[in-house]
Amino acid sequence: MANQIAVDSESSSDQGYAESTNTSYLSSIASSVLRGVHENGRTYASYGKTLQGIPIDEKEQDRNDLQHAKFLLLLGGKLYLAPIAEDPQKILDIGTGSGIWAIDTADMFPSASVTGVDIAPTQPTWVPPNLQFEIEDIEEDWLYRKNSFDFIFGRELLMAIRDWPRLIQQAYEHLKPGGYLELEMTYAKTCCEDGSLDLETSAYAESARLLFECGRRMKVPWDVCLEWKEQFKAAGFTDVTETTLPIPIGRWPKDKDLKKVGVFELANIDQGLDAFLLRGFTTTLQRSEDELRILTALARKEIFNPKYHLNVNFMVVYGRKPAAPASN
Repeated sequence: MANQIAVDSESSSDQGYAESTNTSYLSSIASSVLRGVHENGRTYASYGKTLQGIPIDEKEQDRNDLQHAKFLLLLGGKLYLAPIAEDPQKILDIGTGSGIWAIDTADMFPSASVTGVDIAPTQPTWVPPNLQFEIEDIEEDWLYRKNSFDFIFGRELLMAIRDWPRLIQQAYEHLKPGGYLELEMTYAKTCCEDGSLDLETSAYAESARLLFECGRRMKVPWDVCLEWKEQFKAAGFTDVTETTLPIPIGRWPKDKDLKKVGVFELANIDQGLDAFLLRGFTTTLQRSEDELRILTALARKEIFNPKYHLNVNFMVVYGRKPAAPASN
């Protein structure tokens, strides 16, 4: 038979694998997922069908938790903007990362069952009893029961998703009628509305341009959030709402809350700029790590200068799956 699968002769000596999943082979697979892939001093996910652009190591998880505090400030203390039901029963957090959003959401809705999924096991062990974490690649076919979730949420799935229309369609199919999908992402194009910095010569703006180029070549575009509204509608969502919020970089805003947001964003860029660019810069663009260090050093010098008033934007799009028509 031409398509017959070849047998590993060494596997014939395995004992007990039919009775238990606790085999050395399964353990080695789990171990590789836990270890991840190490490149240029950072750790990336080893699980999932597509190359990931953002690390998963402890340094990155700390940055994720810092981001969570920033987004809470930006959204006025809210975990989401969608007008979901007051008593949701099933909630799915796709690309949960450190799990911090899922943990806060599980605490908010103790009667709900909350599931956080990611391709990397970077979540804590001690969590609310109504929360579970799972290792899943959300770009594959979802194995959850369709029409089962009240709310599906995804935030900052940066350089992770190749096929957004398919992801949005799967979310639609797995939501209950009347349920909501909300996606959030930072649109990293550099803005300087008062012209305090020339973006044509800016090192930070150049790093952002390279970020977009890396995303384009890796087929994970950073500007995809601009297309979400139409993609939601194409999937069948109604009441689709798009909200754009500016994120200042630094302490320069007069508004005290935006000033705090700006400080968080300054720390985010300081901690994350190399992580955002490193893999794409050294592999896709085939440029050296030393070049990146020089560029990011110049970029940091700009963003820490209080006379430069830079910002990026945060995009939030949510939509509702239409309620099932009433039966006669």
